Amino acid sequence: MTDQTAETPQGLPWRVKLVVLLLILAAIGVVLVSNRWLTERFIDSTRNRSDVRLALYSGNLVSELQRTSVVPLLLARDPDLIQALKDGNFSRTPAKLIALQSEIGVASIRLLDGDGRVVGATNRNILGANFRSESYFIDAQRTNETIFTSTPRDSGGYDFSYSRAIRGDGKVLGVIVVSVDLLKYERAWSGLNDAVVVTNSEGTVILTTVPSWRGKALNDAMAETEPTSALERAFQASTDWARPRPDAWMQGVPVMKTEARIPFRGWRIVTFTDYVQVREKVNGILALEIMGFAILMSIAFYFLTRRAWSRSLSLQRESAELRALNARLQREIAEREKVEANLQVAEQTLEQSSKLAVLGEMSAAVSHELNQPLAAMKTYLAGARLLLQRRRPDEALSSFQRIDDLIERMGSITRQLKSYARKGGEAFEPVDLRMCISSALAMMEPQLKSRVVRITRGLPRQPVMVMADRIRLEQVIINLLRNSLDAIKDVSSPQIDLLLSAGETATLTVRDNGHGITDLDHLFEPFYTTKKPGEGVGLGLAISSGIVTDLGGRLTAHNGEEGGAVFEMQLPILGHEQQAAE
Repeated sequence: MTDQTAETPQGLPWRVKLVVLLLILAAIGVVLVSNRWLTERFIDSTRNRSDVRLALYSGNLVSELQRTSVVPLLLARDPDLIQALKDGNFSRTPAKLIALQSEIGVASIRLLDGDGRVVGATNRNILGANFRSESYFIDAQRTNETIFTSTPRDSGGYDFSYSRAIRGDGKVLGVIVVSVDLLKYERAWSGLNDAVVVTNSEGTVILTTVPSWRGKALNDAMAETEPTSALERAFQASTDWARPRPDAWMQGVPVMKTEARIPFRGWRIVTFTDYVQVREKVNGILALEIMGFAILMSIAFYFLTRRAWSRSLSLQRESAELRALNARLQREIAEREKVEANLQVAEQTLEQSSKLAVLGEMSAAVSHELNQPLAAMKTYLAGARLLLQRRRPDEALSSFQRIDDLIERMGSITRQLKSYARKGGEAFEPVDLRMCISSALAMMEPQLKSRVVRITRGLPRQPVMVMADRIRLEQVIINLLRNSLDAIKDVSSPQIDLLLSAGETATLTVRDNGHGITDLDHLFEPFYTTKKPGEGVGLGLAISSGIVTDLGGRLTAHNGEEGGAVFEMQLPILGHEQQAAE
């Protein structure tokens, strides 16, 4: 026993060395494989997030450009601006443009006369300046379309604008120029760790978070930031042996390049992401693996040799340090996960803000929709007051009941606006189109009683079921009736025909004997109206067309053979199988 005890300590060192060697080899193999696999995985994850951000940025840019491109078309037909250019009286023009800018939300608006002189602008400091040599002024006069121009600024960067010629009496009276505020996106991107670049079709940088790149070709700008010599590139590559080959170099640092196409004039958007983000995530996991192997080695030392017992205290201290390191790494990982979660919340918030930008237009639409119930309420109140004066309270109560129904209807209209702001909408339900026509006629009863109008209804005996929002569908019918009433106000024998037919689709025809429609091409455009100022804003038919389109149908108009306007609303029929499914 004594000899074996003496021999055991002498035989342990080679076993310990073998175990240590095996653990070291296993650790190296696991770390190498894990490093490669984790690096590829985190690179793919980072690249996917970059693709999502690029799609979001691209969508915001295109949305801003499309929204602004409509403004010159509307302003070029503004009668006040046309009359001001004809008369040469621009005293009210700057105030009008400033009011339009605050309502529309564009960067700036300028009105140039035929000589290129600024006669009206939201920036009063440039009144009187001459821009006759600018391309947006020259190109706008050569075409009837809206011209998009990007103009370099003296201070660096570009100004983006839409311009359109204002014509009258067969000649060009002036040019309206509306600037697009794309720099706000550049300022928003500057708060990110990634570098964001937008180039035009020629590859020139027009928007970027790197100020020194503005106005340069992207390849030339990137070449300036690459290492100047092969020795420097080799040295930088050796600092991180596990990093894959970089896509590009930016300020001497290798970066990941992600690009996407913007569906506008051949523009492209590119982001450059530092590999440090990927490296930190990989290093955190590798540190945990190394710590695990260190613990295994400690355990192996403890069980395989008693000579290391005297060194156990030092190993315990090392384990405590490793646990502290692990805690720090876990905190860093938790912080980075929190940052990623905040980024996702920010992206969702940005999507919601894009949706809320439409609420400005909806507020005008809701005010237009509430005018009809308010007019009806005023008529019912006057009738109720007269009945009470004549001591006929029972009949007055019926007027109050109708007023209560109108209030409920106004609440339904405002709830649609609230539901839109909450990222949701009311579900459709099966609706009998005949009941919607009856409700619309009841809503229009005060206006119909105030004038002698012959109403002809042709309705089938069977229900005509469609899948729709009843309130919005009734509002479309009311808008068509109101439009017909306005068209026959000067007719000696006014008449409105309502014809409902059910075939492959449900078709409602509203026909009047007025003077007909003079401009069919622009009938459903927003803010187009033939009424006098104060009588309408030109949103009724545009809103009605949008509602019918949302319901899966279409709204058309034409002039009848015997004169008068004819509106046709076609909606999909709700079949028996579809009713059962719903």
